[in-house]
Amino acid sequence: MTRRGTIRYVIAVCRFGLAALFLFTAGAKLWILQKFVGNVAELLSSSNINYERWQWPVTIAVIAAEILAAILLIVPRTVRLGALLSALLLIGFSAFALYYVYVLHGEPLECGCFGNIIGSQLGIKTALRNLVLLIPVVIVFFGPKASATKKHKRHRRNSSLKK
Repeated sequence: MTRRGTIRYVIAVCRFGLAALFLFTAGAKLWILQKFVGNVAELLSSSNINYERWQWPVTIAVIAAEILAAILLIVPRTVRLGALLSALLLIGFSAFALYYVYVLHGEPLECGCFGNIIGSQLGIKTALRNLVLLIPVVIVFFGPKASATKKHKRHRRNSSLKK
């Protein structure tokens, strides 16, 4: 495998791995929807936001954003937009986890990020996990565009035809 092929392989693994992760987390949240809505309500309440009004819209927005990020990562023309949305989600989740625990001094709360499959409480471990996930996001965002790779192949093919 050439260096270019290895890079494309790594980018594909990061891209589809992130898409699978976001689809999995969205599905896990849907699986425990009532509990996740309760977690969202508690987080909103601790931030002095009217949780009764906003718990469902925020829950739906989080799940929809995760599904949208996955779709954008899968569709070749929107990969960079998907990486950008993924970064925003991961940074936002990390920031809120740290804000909840260290600024609001909130009670330990199961984040519900992965449903009941992987238990973790909001805090530094959750934030660090999300920030580590920015590594594949950066790889996908700054990796070569698929169209650039196609242009390179076309150029190489045209060059070989001229010979």
